[in-house]
Amino acid sequence: MAYETILYEVDGAIAAITLNRPERLNTIVPPLPDELEQAVARANADPAVRVIILRGAGRAFCAGFDFSGDFRHFKDMLYTEGRWDPGKDLIAATSAFHAPVPKFMSLWRSPKPVIAQVHGWCVGGGSDMALCADIVIAAEDAQIGTPYSRAWGCYLSGMWLYRLGLTKVKWLALTGEALSGTQAAAIDLINKAVPFDKLEEEVWGLAERLARLPLPQLVAMKLIVNQAYENMGLHSTQLLGPILDGYMRNIPEGLDFVDTAATQGVGAAVARRDAPFGDYSQAPPERRPDPSHVIHPRPRKGGGSQPGA
Repeated sequence: MAYETILYEVDGAIAAITLNRPERLNTIVPPLPDELEQAVARANADPAVRVIILRGAGRAFCAGFDFSGDFRHFKDMLYTEGRWDPGKDLIAATSAFHAPVPKFMSLWRSPKPVIAQVHGWCVGGGSDMALCADIVIAAEDAQIGTPYSRAWGCYLSGMWLYRLGLTKVKWLALTGEALSGTQAAAIDLINKAVPFDKLEEEVWGLAERLARLPLPQLVAMKLIVNQAYENMGLHSTQLLGPILDGYMRNIPEGLDFVDTAATQGVGAAVARRDAPFGDYSQAPPERRPDPSHVIHPRPRKGGGSQPGA
């Protein structure tokens, strides 16, 4: 199977899915959500695979949805005759066949456990995706956040809410502040933060340990935990979030954000958004991921199928 936006490889009992738009910080465009879902299904159909790793190529895990070029990647889904079509947006936000969130949730629904390997930027929709995994391990200098809290969005997968307690999530929902990998681990948003040069070793080491367990045990333990959160109303939250996201993209400030990106460039739009807070694009060097921390996907020793095959 050929993919446009991801790589897929199998190494023994471990399947690695790599977001592969490194020149665009792995930002989300069609068909990335579809290909992610297909790859998760492929790993689950492979009797040799017991654990899945999700990671990003290049300098970032995923920098959110790609709104460059006047949001051109998504206009067919959301616009009619050049104007926002709320009916189309409703379908695109809620349909299991069209919406990104149900496809991100293939990570959650996967009977086989999923480990997210996070480095660099993991923001916006990228964070919504990563937090659908079962275990999240990040580089200490990774930056994780929802800048859409300030302009152009709303929580999508709801995983920020379910992974954090009320006090912390209210603060982050209203401020949109970024967290380093170290900070995210300290408040239990993610499982663990390690130095970048130990990240791959940590993730693959855990995957190999899990792969030694009987698959039915892994499936059963994941299922019981997931069911508890489903009982808390996870699906209802995920239904409302993307609908609100559509409205927030089309309030005057949201339209101005995309117009600035279209006329002056994405850099200008995010600079205006982030300047009052001094973070994300306007953060000092110590609050940004180290640009030399790059993931180069390659088959591991003894690996199975070729990347992207």
